[in-house]
Amino acid sequence: MLTLLNAAKPYLNRFKGIRISTRPDCIDEKILVLLKKYKVTTIELGAQSMCDDVLISNRRGHTAADVKNASALIKDYGFDLGLQMMTGLYKSSEEKDLYTASEFIKLNPACVRIYPTVVMKNTELADLYLKGEFKPFSLEKSVNLCSKIMMKFYDNDIDVIRVGLHYSDSLKENDLAGNYHPAFKELCENKIFFDKILNSINNDNKNDIIVYVNSKSLSKAVGQNRSNLIKLRAAGINVKFKTDNSLKKYEIRID
Repeated sequence: MLTLLNAAKPYLNRFKGIRISTRPDCIDEKILVLLKKYKVTTIELGAQSMCDDVLISNRRGHTAADVKNASALIKDYGFDLGLQMMTGLYKSSEEKDLYTASEFIKLNPACVRIYPTVVMKNTELADLYLKGEFKPFSLEKSVNLCSKIMMKFYDNDIDVIRVGLHYSDSLKENDLAGNYHPAFKELCENKIFFDKILNSINNDNKNDIIVYVNSKSLSKAVGQNRSNLIKLRAAGINVKFKTDNSLKKYEIRID
């Protein structure tokens, strides 16, 4: 840890500070004093779940209480708190993942990351999958769930800085269950807009509608490869998209 912090030290005058990630059970007051000295500004915790049975089943080595205690200490010492969760873990469920998101919100982090579980070849999780003891979420199920979780955080002013794993050739080649997607966040945002549009349409006036979105959200509202537009038109809804930059990131207006 000190080797890494000392390597960064000569460059600190060019940046606001250092962001680090660690385990919840690796945080104590002694560590925080040291990190403050080296101008660490943000500490992210790999919490993964707030359900102890899920943490035990996945041998995380920490508890939900450890996450709560570490989060409180981090904020008490003036660091920005980040929390990372994994959806679809072994022994987890949609309900447990939504519970984890709700528990994260209570801790009021500055930011979160959401990583759907991907089954990699030659791992213990792969063995459980091949034995039929673990059924991973499908890509569609993960998208549906994570789009809901993203909106829970967004509605509580918590910044979602990452959704889905960074692309790598190795990750793509070793995805055993086929539930990895390189543009996972975009799929989730497409789903957010699709659901918002459907829920906002007046059943008596489905034929011709105009959906207004912020210009920065236009491609997400239309959908990857125009998927939302195609699905809406297949449902008999003749929709056109226009921009209105007075609207917020995931806000829509329908005429």
